[in-house]
Amino acid sequence: MTNPVKDTVTARETAPGKGSWLREHSELGVGLLLLVIGVLVLTDALTMTVDIAQRGPVGPRTVPVVVGAGLLVVAVLLAIDVLRGGRGEAEGGEDVDLSEPGDWRTVLLLAGVFLAFAVLIGPVGFPVSGALLFWGAAYALGSRHLHRDPLIAAGLSLLTYVVFNNLLGVPLPGGPLMGVL
Repeated sequence: MTNPVKDTVTARETAPGKGSWLREHSELGVGLLLLVIGVLVLTDALTMTVDIAQRGPVGPRTVPVVVGAGLLVVAVLLAIDVLRGGRGEAEGGEDVDLSEPGDWRTVLLLAGVFLAFAVLIGPVGFPVSGALLFWGAAYALGSRHLHRDPLIAAGLSLLTYVVFNNLLGVPLPGGPLMGVL
């Protein structure tokens, strides 16, 4: 005895449709992203103002030009491989069920935390916005220790600020805590 619902689902999964070519060549999206990033890096590197007093062939443009050109080469090689039938291997080393959909809640929470960090770093400084970033990322990734996590995030943010600002000489915005730290 056949099950018409199961037969319909199976037929729908195997039937060629509009999205099947795109689904089979989804790696082209990665190639397109690499191409766009490579063009942006090269454009930025080639429009960079350089001091005339530069000595030698290696200047501030060298590394961005090499990285941008490398991104373009990798994008073209990936596109050629995908169009010739190459496929990325399924993730086998991790304990992930690839048939399950992605966890969009976590992705959106992390994106929101990074956006809030970018908006808040100027007005409130790195120590406060960094603490919110570290705590928000821990919360988005599943930690629910509501008393411990903010303390760890604040300590990690202050340590990062002191190491970069005071020890390495990389100035980070201190915000209202500038006079205290």
